[in-house]
Amino acid sequence: MLDTMTSSPNLVLILSDDHAAHAISAYGSKVNRTPHLDRLAAEGVRMDAAYCTNSICSPSRASILTGTYSHVNGVASIFTEIDYRVPTFTEVLHEAGYQTALFGKWHLGERPEAAPRHFDAWKVFPGQGAYVDPVMIGPDATETVPGYATDIVTDQSIDWLRDRDPDRPFLLLVHHKAPHRPWVPDEKHKELYPLGSIPEPSTLFDDHGTRSQAVRGVRMSVADDLSSDELGEDLPAGLRGPENRVGRMRWKYQRYLRDYLQCVQSVDDNVGRLLDVLDAEGLTGSTMVVYTSDQGFFLGDHGWFDKRLMFDESLQMPLLIRWPSSIPVGGTCDAMVTNVDFAATFLDLAGMDAATVLPTSQGRSFLPLLRGEEVDDWPDAVYYRYWEHDDPIHHAPAHYGVRTAEFKLIHYYGAGLGVPGSSERLFAAEWELYDLRTDPEELVNVADDPAYAGIRARLTTRLAELQHQYADEPYAGPDTPRPEWSWADEKSLQDVARYTETLRSDA
Repeated sequence: MLDTMTSSPNLVLILSDDHAAHAISAYGSKVNRTPHLDRLAAEGVRMDAAYCTNSICSPSRASILTGTYSHVNGVASIFTEIDYRVPTFTEVLHEAGYQTALFGKWHLGERPEAAPRHFDAWKVFPGQGAYVDPVMIGPDATETVPGYATDIVTDQSIDWLRDRDPDRPFLLLVHHKAPHRPWVPDEKHKELYPLGSIPEPSTLFDDHGTRSQAVRGVRMSVADDLSSDELGEDLPAGLRGPENRVGRMRWKYQRYLRDYLQCVQSVDDNVGRLLDVLDAEGLTGSTMVVYTSDQGFFLGDHGWFDKRLMFDESLQMPLLIRWPSSIPVGGTCDAMVTNVDFAATFLDLAGMDAATVLPTSQGRSFLPLLRGEEVDDWPDAVYYRYWEHDDPIHHAPAHYGVRTAEFKLIHYYGAGLGVPGSSERLFAAEWELYDLRTDPEELVNVADDPAYAGIRARLTTRLAELQHQYADEPYAGPDTPRPEWSWADEKSLQDVARYTETLRSDA
């Protein structure tokens, strides 16, 4: 197929970890400046309604690669590994003649079957990886690489770009560890965002008064659950105790955001370095550059850090896309897309139909949206499911829900269903409903408000429709079938074939 691919566009996917959209100035951040990411937005399209389908690192990465929800690709939690038999868009492009490379974070399993495949070159961190002098694993060797991780990943990517075959299209995945915790900034950024200078979010002291009991029980409080070890500084004695919670919240928030934003600054610098090399190599016009993160992150919003929950700060992914030869400059798009749609879009970029070349795909190409086309039947809702129930660190509850442009309905069904990393503790089923028109900060749960009974009923029906569409079994009590989360030897190829048939039968 190489002869037909010589004029195909290139693709560079820059994927950071836990980078919230509201920590990018192109998305209106008031706390930091990201000039190189802003350049991407100014020279391409800013997607304003891109959402993950399971807000935790490994599951989101698996959904990006495979174009499938967690119950299909096998990665429901950070304790599960990708089913290596579910095809990926990288596999399809590689077989079509693309040169392929991956540098940075993989985080989809340690067994040989779960290692990166279909890449001509790759070096990845084991597990989460380290910020300074990280160990990196390649196909032939494991080595400690001196330096700062964000610089290292960019250096490796640039070296590979310069050594590529100029007569073939390429796919380059640049996967940064930053700004994942623990936040270890580069020394050159340690003077940025001094303590006391960082604006507080309006919801920092949200009292969670109308939320479900399951959500009130999460351990994500900046004041109470963010440890001194992660902040690198002991909490002053005068800020301990329940009576000092307000002062403790503010003290921790400044240190948390300082370190987080300093890590973000290195990502932004290195995006600029990579864009400059594409310019120097004459690749800008023929290359789609995509910047995104595996999910959002709470930056003191609602008093929290971390992710997992279906609130927008965690749910939304930044998504900036530049392709000068084919998409408008400085555009924005508010159509709702998910990480499950990425694979189909990238294949469409190469002139391929995901339904044909990636038959397990559950996503849809949003390339027409990027080009500014009107798509009358574009979905008006997204489906989300977080599986890792009552995890040992943050105790976030399992839940699923539906988000439309105006409303969000969430069901905390209260069971782990055998997902690795989940407890067997059962929670009472609870619902939350937010009116995003009047309550964009999601402060008031109106699930039990009689005035919203009709809206709740309609959204409940829409939720069931989406679960049917994606062949995801809703929770129906203790006898709900438990998916097979280990895709090792006991799971057969026939099982994957049956999944595929199910996914396509209602298309």
